[in-house]
Amino acid sequence: MHDAGSGNGEEQPFIDNKRSLAQSDSWWSSICIWRLPVPVICRKMSLKKIFLLLVVICTVSLLLHKRDYLTWYKESFHVDCPVRLNSPPCQKPKHTNIVFLKTHKTASTTMQNLLFRFGELNNLTVALPIQACGHQFCYPRSFNTQFVHPHTLPANVITNHMRFNKTALQHLMPNDTIYITILREPVSMFESLFTYYSRHCESFKRVPNGSLEVFLNRPYNYYRPLEYDSSYAHNCLTFDLGGDKDWPANDVSYAQAFAAELDQVFSLVMISEYFDESLVLLRHLLSWNLEDILYVKLNMRTEDSKKSVAPDLLAKIRAWNSIDSYLYDYFNATLWRKLSEFGLVHVEREVQLLRDAQERLMKTCFGREEPLFRSTGEIKRKDLRPWKPNEKVDIVGYDLPSNISREAQKLCLKYIMPEISYTEVLLRSQSLRHSQSKRKSSQKPSVPQPPTHTLQPRHSHVSRNQQPASPAKGHSSVTGAKSILNPKSIPKKVVITKYKPKSPHTKA
Repeated sequence: MHDAGSGNGEEQPFIDNKRSLAQSDSWWSSICIWRLPVPVICRKMSLKKIFLLLVVICTVSLLLHKRDYLTWYKESFHVDCPVRLNSPPCQKPKHTNIVFLKTHKTASTTMQNLLFRFGELNNLTVALPIQACGHQFCYPRSFNTQFVHPHTLPANVITNHMRFNKTALQHLMPNDTIYITILREPVSMFESLFTYYSRHCESFKRVPNGSLEVFLNRPYNYYRPLEYDSSYAHNCLTFDLGGDKDWPANDVSYAQAFAAELDQVFSLVMISEYFDESLVLLRHLLSWNLEDILYVKLNMRTEDSKKSVAPDLLAKIRAWNSIDSYLYDYFNATLWRKLSEFGLVHVEREVQLLRDAQERLMKTCFGREEPLFRSTGEIKRKDLRPWKPNEKVDIVGYDLPSNISREAQKLCLKYIMPEISYTEVLLRSQSLRHSQSKRKSSQKPSVPQPPTHTLQPRHSHVSRNQQPASPAKGHSSVTGAKSILNPKSIPKKVVITKYKPKSPHTKA
């Protein structure tokens, strides 16, 4: 045995080095005496270099083992942005210029209510229809800027029902407007359309006993393409989005090209079956708070009003609405691709945060985790009664408990307000704001005005020296390729005074 001071000449420098390390840094000395090769490194490298080497090794190891986690974390939170109820991601400014193309029977009324509330809370201007159009922009006519009430301009948000017309909307909305819409699985959507409009759509009214099966067996016995409300009976989504609902089903290239056009226009196409997941993407797209996407489900039918669809009818519904079916499949796949890129683990976490916040909202407004659904006739307040399409269909509505605070009443009222009532409330408030603004401007001393110029479209791609040319027939207003939109969708000059809406939705 040898004591600590004995040994051959080769060991002595190591022992001296060990002692000096122990005096300077016991942790590093433990490294140097761990194995024989390490002291050799310690002799040739400074402690600073060793430390830097270990940092590099640890960093590379972390990246190799945690790269998937870091990928979604960086994309979702922008490196160091936690999800908080009252702050948007990374405190970016909220995006406020939005077009929401409200489609039929797709949970779009719930989404519209969300946008109405956001507009009110942030003092935005929501474009609303003129009185002659009811609460829709003269649907089923293709959207025209003449359908917009002048007291609701210039607009930040537009969300009431319309038939999509991109060119007209570009003239109306700011350059940085984000376009959003929502789709629903075609089978459940068509059953809802058939039941909801069974007393208003002539194609459905002709069907004996209101039988969905009878209609699908021979649809052209009852369907008339040129009738006023025929859009409800065939490829309704396609029509709402500005396409040709009656394009031959065997021409798949039309549906493919139309979907590609829409994909270029809409930053987000929500899917109603994955409503919460869609809202997560929406929140980050617009840099909104979590509280901005809270909602109460609106315009739902009662369970007694729903009809079950026989298995043998599923394929018939998809075949009859073949373009709608293609659009749904295309954008459902697109949604899940975006969710995967975003990070499914993170999406699941944010969905749970949203649902937890929803539960708190329900307890605040209704004193329970789920609101008590009421049929139209059971609701006390007239302005909270949803529109009932016919005697066989009842729509769910809500009453607020009398024992909640006045502050809670004010908060919760707008969450449950039906579309028609809320549209009227917004129009009154914005008209008042418009008149007050006009009164203030009239009280200011007059200043010589420069020569008046023709108002040009607000989009930068339109020349300010000339009026924008209408798309040539056979060419798309979206991509410039061969037209996918129905040429009949381009509106003619509108004479508002002669227009008499026939749609059932114009009746409150």
